[in-house]
Amino acid sequence: MAFDKTGTLTRGRPDVVSVHPLADLSVSDVVALAAAVEQRSEHPLAGAVVRYAEQLGLSITPAARVQATAGRGVSGSVEHANVLVGNHRWFEERHLCSEALHAHLDLLTVAGHTPVIVARENVPVGVIAIADRARDESRAAIERLRRDGITAVVLLTGDGTVPAGALARSVGIDDVRAELLPEDKVREVEALKQRYGSLAMVGDGINDAPALASADVGIAMGVAGSATAIEAADIALMGDDIRRVPYVLSLGRATVRSIRVNFAIALILKLAFVVAAATGVATLWMAVLADTGASVLVVANALRLLRAD
Repeated sequence: MAFDKTGTLTRGRPDVVSVHPLADLSVSDVVALAAAVEQRSEHPLAGAVVRYAEQLGLSITPAARVQATAGRGVSGSVEHANVLVGNHRWFEERHLCSEALHAHLDLLTVAGHTPVIVARENVPVGVIAIADRARDESRAAIERLRRDGITAVVLLTGDGTVPAGALARSVGIDDVRAELLPEDKVREVEALKQRYGSLAMVGDGINDAPALASADVGIAMGVAGSATAIEAADIALMGDDIRRVPYVLSLGRATVRSIRVNFAIALILKLAFVVAAATGVATLWMAVLADTGASVLVVANALRLLRAD
């Protein structure tokens, strides 16, 4: 079973923990630039930046020509200046990194924080450190899955290796695939399917939708999940309690057992009546009772699923 990180194993409500200006700008200036672009993004990290700007009481100028690049960041025009807000990988691809920027990124990743880089006119002007805590119930859910026979639990995330590893250790996952773009997650899902035979994927965001669709069973976090993820998934949880994932597994197995038992009940009764009819013992009333009795037994057995946990 594979899990996304942000919004799935974590609370999905990351918060800004620090802001590091790299140019002649104040903390408020860096946050205002980032929030102007992030206002139209649905990503949890964008929400953290916008909330922090509101906490500082900043007046945000809406960005124009906003474009989101999946798995990398968002760009837009703020007061006629091109502003980029995204991850380290995106800035490396654009050759915008510097020694000063790398020094800040190294410190933040060691601390387990997720860095969001802000640039104006292709010049990095600040780094915003964001952290998201694991859900209290995540470790219990992973332990329950292992007890129920799930031998391989994998974390697939677009976050950096260090924060992803820290989160994985805290919830009991030892297989981490980090810094993944949406298409990378799909490739990892296909590789895991070839290795293990079948795979369930749990996620909540737009970036998870392709992986959810590629998995044998896609499970979306219903409340926190985006509409795209919910549509791509096979199962949508009606809440954001990650402990419902083991419940889904338990219910699915119980349902299969119930189907097999019901099939056996119906087949045995039918065969018994065929034998009775062939020997001349069967009567019309016996046929009615056999048919009705089979229906009652099947329904009664199916009702046992209400007690699945």
